[in-house]
Amino acid sequence: MPMNSDIVYIVDDDDSIRRALKRLLKSAGYHARTFASAEAFFEFTPDKGRGVLVLDIQLPGMTGFDLEEKLTSKGTTYPIIFMTAHENRQWQKRAEEIGAISYLKKPFDENVFLDAIGRCLQ
Repeated sequence: MPMNSDIVYIVDDDDSIRRALKRLLKSAGYHARTFASAEAFFEFTPDKGRGVLVLDIQLPGMTGFDLEEKLTSKGTTYPIIFMTAHENRQWQKRAEEIGAISYLKKPFDENVFLDAIGRCLQ
């Protein structure tokens, strides 16, 4: 099991998604912390990008892309896994341009998700 000090931060407005991903990560040996909005994560922002950011794109208020831009502008970067329930080629292209480790369409296979987390922490 991976057990390390890096944390997986999950930002999604859907409580059931946050709980399911946190439970999955815990079972795989990862530490996870969840946030219901991009604003909540931005206010919290831990020290200089330690960990992984799993970020829903379509959030009320600040979007996932908005959050990534704000973090980058203040010098904080994370390996990012973007996720969305909506098919959108422009979003996928933007995620690739940003350098996201993965772009996942919900619902996604848990093994694909855990593989992406592993790549982020290498």
